[in-house]
Amino acid sequence: MKVGFRRLSAGLALVPALAVAQTGEPRAVSLDEAVRLAQQNAPSTVQARNALRTGDAGVRFALSQYIPSLNLTGTAAQSGGTTFFQGALVPFKGDAWNYSKGYSMNLQLFDGGQRWYNYKAANANVDAFVANEVNARYNVALNVKQQYYAVLAARESESAANRQLEQAVENLKVAQLKVVAGTATRSDSLRAAIQVANARLSILTAQNNVRVANASLTRLIGSTTQVTAVAADTADIGNVVIDSVALARYADEGPSVRQAAAQLAAARSAHQAASTPYLPTLTAAFRDNLNNSNDRFTWGGGPTSSSTNLSFNFSYPLFNNYSREQNLTVARVNEDNAEATYKDVRLGQQQQLTQLIGTLRTAQERVAIQLVTIASADEDLRVQKQRYNLGASTLLDVLTSESTLDAARAALIQARFDARTAKAQVEALVGRDLR
Repeated sequence: MKVGFRRLSAGLALVPALAVAQTGEPRAVSLDEAVRLAQQNAPSTVQARNALRTGDAGVRFALSQYIPSLNLTGTAAQSGGTTFFQGALVPFKGDAWNYSKGYSMNLQLFDGGQRWYNYKAANANVDAFVANEVNARYNVALNVKQQYYAVLAARESESAANRQLEQAVENLKVAQLKVVAGTATRSDSLRAAIQVANARLSILTAQNNVRVANASLTRLIGSTTQVTAVAADTADIGNVVIDSVALARYADEGPSVRQAAAQLAAARSAHQAASTPYLPTLTAAFRDNLNNSNDRFTWGGGPTSSSTNLSFNFSYPLFNNYSREQNLTVARVNEDNAEATYKDVRLGQQQQLTQLIGTLRTAQERVAIQLVTIASADEDLRVQKQRYNLGASTLLDVLTSESTLDAARAALIQARFDARTAKAQVEALVGRDLR
């Protein structure tokens, strides 16, 4: 029995050495800095910003369709050799070089409103890209906050495990003294030793969770060096004032709803643009050309001729193999789909908001309850320790009280994490920060 106890004690002494395997200290970053870096480097936000750039280019292109197209031309051609003249092969007579230059402009005067509807659709797409960029930023912020809060929760768990270890070591010392004095059985010391081992295992688990959360946070913010949460951010979360009416209004104007509304507007404009091929088109064209020739390469000289041409083209396709009907049907279907999506997104926002508000309120209440529970469990443990020291209770009663206190601490840590996460989820849903 003594040999087994000594082996257990020797094994326990080696456990803390495993915690020093980590090399280097990660750099502490604040939550605001972590969110800013992640929003700057995350692929989703980069893609959202680039999509917005593409949308702006689409608006410029739609506007440019109201401007005449301009083409400049210039040619220089050399002629030589022989030719047939009155049935005989004679040398080529005339200037060796022929030149021409000119410009032309084309402008569509009437297209049934297609350019205007395309311009409206391009603007609606930009609105959708703006909302998508906001949505991407807040989703990235949500992911960063969750990992940041995971670091804080792991640190809180490590701190709780350290307190658990202190209590277990104290119990072990008392149990060993009582065993020597003959007032307790050897099973008490063994139970206390097991509690020490479990506490040290909890510390290792919490330290590993800190390292894993640090690695996830480092990846999210795009840092080349390991980062971690600021220790000061472990403070209490505080109560967030929840205004359900205001939050419901914010959710109805959130980035996801704005994006769906903009996509619906773009689909409607595209539907209108698809109807314009049933109307005729009118196009104006103007050309101005100069031609001259010379016996050498000079880009000038010699006789010059000029020509100008102004034309108007009226076009109306009577039948184009149902191409117009096909495009119109597709546009109508896209509009119907966009309208259904918009309605569903609005209802989904309200559903998620209701769930998240309930989660946030419940988590805040759990935090308050667990604080009282910890105070009560701590007092109960103090009483049980005194009773055990006086011989009025067993070590099992002390360990039961310690387990209750440890469970209350773990529940508080989880409640804080849930409250922080729910708050971040509400912020991502409504597209604004809650203070």
